[in-house]
Amino acid sequence: MTVQGNTVVIDLGLERGEPDSYDAPQRSTYPGWFPAAVLAVLVLLTAGASAAPAKPPFTEVFSLKVGPADPYALTEDGQLLAQAYGTLGAYDLDDGESQWEAGQEIPVYRLRLGSGLILMRPWSVGARDPGTTAVSIDDGDLQWRRSGQVITLAGSPTLLSVVPVRGFGSSANRRINGPVDAIDPDTGRTLWTVNVPSTATLVALPGAGDAGTRMLLVHDDRTMAVHDLVTGERLTRTNVPAADYDQDNPVVVGGTILLRHPGRPSMEFSAYDAVTLRNLWSKPADGAYDVETCGALACLTGPGGIRAVDPATGDTVWQRPEWRGIQQFGTQFVAYGSAEYTRPLGLINPDTGALEVDLTGWRPVTGTATQHHLLVTRATEPGGRTMVAVARPGENAPRLLGALPTGTGDCQAADERLVCRSMYGRLIVWAYGLKG
Repeated sequence: MTVQGNTVVIDLGLERGEPDSYDAPQRSTYPGWFPAAVLAVLVLLTAGASAAPAKPPFTEVFSLKVGPADPYALTEDGQLLAQAYGTLGAYDLDDGESQWEAGQEIPVYRLRLGSGLILMRPWSVGARDPGTTAVSIDDGDLQWRRSGQVITLAGSPTLLSVVPVRGFGSSANRRINGPVDAIDPDTGRTLWTVNVPSTATLVALPGAGDAGTRMLLVHDDRTMAVHDLVTGERLTRTNVPAADYDQDNPVVVGGTILLRHPGRPSMEFSAYDAVTLRNLWSKPADGAYDVETCGALACLTGPGGIRAVDPATGDTVWQRPEWRGIQQFGTQFVAYGSAEYTRPLGLINPDTGALEVDLTGWRPVTGTATQHHLLVTRATEPGGRTMVAVARPGENAPRLLGALPTGTGDCQAADERLVCRSMYGRLIVWAYGLKG
């Protein structure tokens, strides 16, 4: 562009299609053409300058400075609970507003929630029992301390104090050693005790009909008993085959207890009614090692794939020989191609075994936002950015939401919030939308 006198000339060049006889810039012989061209250019420039920038897929809401081993948890009502360098705090996920802060003498490795309490068990070395400390979720006030590991059972407000057999304390089924004490959530005092002479596996029994959650104890003397969680009363008992009673055996699916045990001539699965403990059926395991819940079905898993059976009858409903594991995230189920849950294959329909959303290369995100969708992540390259997508039944592939900064990991999802650690020692809360 040049200025000649009072005239502005825009030189578009010959490659734009001007005639060869065009030797020098001249005033157009068509009055009005030049102002129209300038107007068009100005409109384009103005439109480009005034267009609103695209909304970023993730917006940082707030962040906390934390240590690499400091635990955090999300609550169903939209709070972030985090321990940061000895201070335990609660923060509103919507805006980061601090709800309360409380100093803690000893750091813990996990924040467990139950009956309106944060149940904290400090780090310990050796056989010494570090006990359990209960803090109110509402205000952070210390409620009580007591010996033993205090656990919760899904579907019940009852807290139980147990002594886990080392290496078996983190599963929904727990191998315990010694008595089971029911704990008053308000005071921490013992309400009732069920004696366990030696060791047993403790399993939650979901309520059938009007019955609430109950407690199943499978003792090492081959006795299986059901107890009321309000009174501790033993409701029924039966003898079961000798087996490796551990954190994965038996498993409760709906109203049926499934136990894997030696049979004749090979391993078998036996099913028992969760109310009466009546034996419903026994069938060969056919190479299956474990039981996973698949909605209303029981998925028997092993090197030969997955076989989904009706827990009440043992009848096979569907089979997938290429699958090696099933994992539940809220109401969503993910199939894996490895027994170590390292190769997600996709979201499935547990009733039919149909693969609905391909998750090859993606990793599911845990948390509370798993009712109607599942957030998944993948690294673009080692040490690179983290891509985030949403997987929903009815869509063949995850829908990309965007990328998080390099060094982001250890994420948990809540409704419209994603909480992740950064490589710079911060816990960052991101806002996100699902785009339809």
